[in-house]
Amino acid sequence: MNAVVLIRQHLIDPEVCIRCNTCEETCPVDAITHDSRNYVVDPDICNGCNACVSPCPTGSIDHWHLVPKAEAYSLQEQLGWDELPAQKVLADEAAAAATTGPEDRGESQQPNAAASPTSPIPPWSAARPSLNLHSLKNPLSATVAGNFRVTAPDAESDVRHVVLDFGTQFFPLLEGQSIGIVPPGLDAQGRPHHPRLYSLASPRNGEREGYNNASITVKRVTTDHAGQSTRGLASNYLCDLKKGDTVQVTGPFGDRFLMPNHAGSSLLMICTGTGSAPMRAMTEHRRRLRVANRSPGGTLMLFFGARRPEELPYFGPLAKLPPELMDINLAFSRMPGQPRAYVQDRIRARSRDVAELLRGDAWVYVCGLKGMEAGVLEALRDACLEAGMDWAALHERYVREGRLHVETY
Repeated sequence: MNAVVLIRQHLIDPEVCIRCNTCEETCPVDAITHDSRNYVVDPDICNGCNACVSPCPTGSIDHWHLVPKAEAYSLQEQLGWDELPAQKVLADEAAAAATTGPEDRGESQQPNAAASPTSPIPPWSAARPSLNLHSLKNPLSATVAGNFRVTAPDAESDVRHVVLDFGTQFFPLLEGQSIGIVPPGLDAQGRPHHPRLYSLASPRNGEREGYNNASITVKRVTTDHAGQSTRGLASNYLCDLKKGDTVQVTGPFGDRFLMPNHAGSSLLMICTGTGSAPMRAMTEHRRRLRVANRSPGGTLMLFFGARRPEELPYFGPLAKLPPELMDINLAFSRMPGQPRAYVQDRIRARSRDVAELLRGDAWVYVCGLKGMEAGVLEALRDACLEAGMDWAALHERYVREGRLHVETY
């Protein structure tokens, strides 16, 4: 009697996936693809390397079903799913048969930390996050408590600070986490729209301290990456919300881009545009601790980039923060009569201070447009090399210890 050959088939949960494309971009063997609705994994290509698992912001990518190789779920089947199927019940003799998987082939089940730009784990002292409490099937209903423009009235970028009230509903959140917003209506297939992911801009105890609410930062999308006119479904919906409107929310998502809570920890925050949302949340949490004389100490250093001051979200509130709370470095790339400056240029200008920060108990957070990622890491490398530090060893340690977190889009 021939033994049944089993495989650990890699599957993506369509209820939790927020279609950010991170997994497809990360996969080194191009095993992941998608249509207008689902992201799926080709069982004939996937080698179980797990390179896509760590970068996924929701955990939807980390599902493995034991199935007979001859009965593996096809791409067509996966594309038609609205939810992940239950694990198939296997006969005893099948379950006992030889199984192929990364652990059986002697392959690592964890991504190579040295090769990754971001940490696969959170800081050791981070609070434990709640995850995936609400999905598309059971979204949480929130009420809009406020919708405020946080770029200048004459700025080209319309960026909004949207405050959501959860009432008496249990929905614990941490700085660095995200929530999904479900746009109203149906897609071209007559199904509910998938949630869009937005980083929290408020600290763990609410936008208004002691209230069960939270805030997100939203930029109105009116052009695509090629500069062609378009209308972002979720962003325009959110930017047009009025006080008292209700919003369907999923999440929380994110278990790595979290802040340390132990005494003496320093934060190096680097962002552009709406990538400032998690930095605002972390800064406000530290500010409240400081006011209450419970500050963990440590340095806060921020590098924040925009085209002009008018298009820098939260520019007014930033200007009011005391220098003893945070070391603020702004970079503007479209100032009349001035050379273009980006966050990596400001890092190089402060290279000695940046390197000194990295020598200590520091935690690095990078959030914004994907185009900034390489330049920022190169600037950090150059700052360390100028200070006589071993960048390769430092980078590997920062990734391994959960000290380097990158979220770009």
